[in-house]
Amino acid sequence: MNFLTILPLAVVMVAGTQVVAAVLLASAERPRAASLGYLTGAGAVVVAGVTLSWLLTRVLRGPEARAETDVVRFERTAIWIDWAVLALLVILAVVVWLRRHRTGPPRWMEPLRRAGPGYALRLGVVLFATAPSDDLTMAAVGASVARHNLAWWHLLPFVLLTLGLLAVPLLILLLARGRAATALPRLRRWADRHGWVVSEVVIAFFALVTVLDLLESSRRG
Repeated sequence: MNFLTILPLAVVMVAGTQVVAAVLLASAERPRAASLGYLTGAGAVVVAGVTLSWLLTRVLRGPEARAETDVVRFERTAIWIDWAVLALLVILAVVVWLRRHRTGPPRWMEPLRRAGPGYALRLGVVLFATAPSDDLTMAAVGASVARHNLAWWHLLPFVLLTLGLLAVPLLILLLARGRAATALPRLRRWADRHGWVVSEVVIAFFALVTVLDLLESSRRG
């Protein structure tokens, strides 16, 4: 596995309510401050989530194998981790499918146009920490990176891409300026209608990569 294969899962992290909140904050009375607060809160959760999953998987997998008997045990543990990641991806696909008809911002998001950076930061923490799809995605990403014995820093491109996608509404505001009033609502509507489709495609791709890893590990075992 190349660690770049986990990058598409960043789309799953932001699809739906998360990007809708980013659009609303970019339309707030203090868009720059609110958006930066939101990105800070989201970034803290994503870093903590993937790091925790990476650490737990490293503990479960154990130290590097030395002897031949250790290699066998090492590969068996890797296979179990692959199965766990695959199970997480299946559950994630089901969660995304069940939520596919949820469109439009929830009522509690209506006050976001008046949100300050503190409120936006707390919102970023809550949205990413409590969303089942995000929790499952972070668990799958951290476990997959650790399963392939990759260093922690391999998680950073995933974190940065997630934040980059969340920052798109703010970038539209800064670059499009006058046209942002029409561009941002279009982005929100597109995410509402098609975000779940993109998420399912990405999940299927990563599940395929995991299945290929399982087949390779089974042949070596």
